[in-house]
Amino acid sequence: MYTRNKTLTLIAATALGFATSGIAAAQQANMSFFVTSVGSGKGADFGGLDGADKHCQSLAAAAGAGAKTWHAYLSTSGSGAATVNARDRIGKGPWQNAKGVVIAKDVAELHGTNNLNKQTGLTEKGGTVNGRGDTPNQHDILTGSQPDGTAFTGSDDKTCGNWTKSGDGSAVVGHLDRTGTNPDPVANASWNSSHGSAGCSVELLEKTGSAGYLYCFATN
Repeated sequence: MYTRNKTLTLIAATALGFATSGIAAAQQANMSFFVTSVGSGKGADFGGLDGADKHCQSLAAAAGAGAKTWHAYLSTSGSGAATVNARDRIGKGPWQNAKGVVIAKDVAELHGTNNLNKQTGLTEKGGTVNGRGDTPNQHDILTGSQPDGTAFTGSDDKTCGNWTKSGDGSAVVGHLDRTGTNPDPVANASWNSSHGSAGCSVELLEKTGSAGYLYCFATN
């Protein structure tokens, strides 16, 4: 009897494991937003917007969501370069994370009262990103954007050379966990436009709390 009960328990546990795994896989296939779990390996240098989009697409495909078209939430600007607004390249929404939680229903809500924070801003694998108080802090997400999702005007570098630099320069970042900003209020830090980075290299991004991660959105 003991052996039979133990066997039935193992079968039930295995079945539950498969069911849970199946649900997780379905949720990831349906996700339309994530934060990258890895950077480019070259700081803020992704080889431009196309390279950043490919980075998002590759990570999404590895997570089972490669059937969608993915774009990085990045703006470009500066003298001699075409101006691109991050908000204009991410589709219409709604967007949900790897666990099925809706981040925002449309572009207006995304740049208004959205549901993006440390608990909901998950990676393509469904994991959380280190925030303020964690070691290391990695809450700085590259955007090069103003709070409304548009590109900056002027000649100052806000995009690490439009995502081609891995040394000197600077890029505007947002705080994924919505904490720690300049100026205050600390409790409502901008998810997409908090401050400029100390530089564009891996080491200089780390100095201000970034691992060179991106926000990725499905456009369809």
